[in-house]
Amino acid sequence: MTLSLWAPGEARRVIASAVIAIVAVLVADGSARAEANKPVYERAQHYKDEALKLWERLVNIDSGTGDEDGLKAVSAIVTAELQKLGAQIETVPAKPAVGDNVVATFAGTGHGRIFLMAHMDTVFAKGTAAARPFRIKDGRAHGPGVSDNKGGIIAAVYVLKILQDLGFKNYGRITLLLNTNEETGSLGTRLLIEKLAKEHDASLNLESGRPNDGLVIWRKGSGAIKVEVKGRAAHAGVAPDSGRNAAMELAHQVLQLSQLGNREKGTTVNFTVFKAGDRKNVIPDYALAEGDVRALSSEEFDRVERELATTSQNKLIADTEVTTTLTRLFPIMPQTVELFRGRVQADARRPWPCRGKCPFARRVCRGGEHGAPALPAHADVDGIGTRQIELAPARRMSWAGSAASCVAFGSVLQAQAYPCRNYFIR
Repeated sequence: MTLSLWAPGEARRVIASAVIAIVAVLVADGSARAEANKPVYERAQHYKDEALKLWERLVNIDSGTGDEDGLKAVSAIVTAELQKLGAQIETVPAKPAVGDNVVATFAGTGHGRIFLMAHMDTVFAKGTAAARPFRIKDGRAHGPGVSDNKGGIIAAVYVLKILQDLGFKNYGRITLLLNTNEETGSLGTRLLIEKLAKEHDASLNLESGRPNDGLVIWRKGSGAIKVEVKGRAAHAGVAPDSGRNAAMELAHQVLQLSQLGNREKGTTVNFTVFKAGDRKNVIPDYALAEGDVRALSSEEFDRVERELATTSQNKLIADTEVTTTLTRLFPIMPQTVELFRGRVQADARRPWPCRGKCPFARRVCRGGEHGAPALPAHADVDGIGTRQIELAPARRMSWAGSAASCVAFGSVLQAQAYPCRNYFIR
């Protein structure tokens, strides 16, 4: 989970408490209760069984990126829940991706504007839900997308239910965005996220983080590489020399372009998808490889892009045509050591004020290049804890405890840095 904040106030505190409480009930240890105020926690406890049932319904629907039917089904279920709460619903086409993004808006009587984000798509193929449906075993829920990000959707829905039950309206506006294509870079939602971010004072991204309670304080940027080779078809047995084997050239290109990574600088280049030929007795005239690139700096992305073009000119097979492209996806979130140093040593039960300018502010509204930390979900790729378990209280954080830290390690959702106060809670 990732949180960006500006102007601390009652709306932010109550909503954060609700997030912490619902997650505490579903996945956290008992110590998390101290982080949420009692009425909020009690309402979260009231909804536990209902929330688990809705969680199961969502997980048991295949909604991989590009699965239009699955995304529609998830959207319909969640939209119905939000409409019961009085949300104003808007759907926004996610072109060039598949499906419609959902924007649910709630109007309050106060001033703070809170932006919640979750996504409906998962990384799992159609049929996975039938093969591995939602189940709870040894206090952990399992199933495709149970953590990333069906659990985030559940947190959002029940936070809003709790606020309504408590009659809390001291906010100007709460907006929940449900994204259809986060797993492939949000290409169909990026502009919408930027637009909505600029309209709000605080942003809470209900994402999972790392196993073993790891707090994410930096992230590499990511990109997609495409290598295309055009050759010449020929009969593989009768006249192979008259052809130009695009698959062989592609293999050569992949081997040499894979070397563009730089371990010391944290840059990785890995090819993962290959397509060539459709008949075993025909020299293929076209081949395609797609890959993943990660880097810690814009300079490294620039270098990889330049060297893709130059290195690919070194061909194995003459008269083939090689084209390379690099598409930048998730922006870089650099580590900001100065913000975090010493803060997690703060008192575990009280706010720890830190005055000054928030270093995350710049470019948040332009796509989150400087974001706030993501949080753990006590989860592996498809499992997350569902019961309260006792943990050593000192430096092991549950998801709920980490949500409190998320409130702490906030950043300004403004184009420029403004003076603010951040509260750090271990």
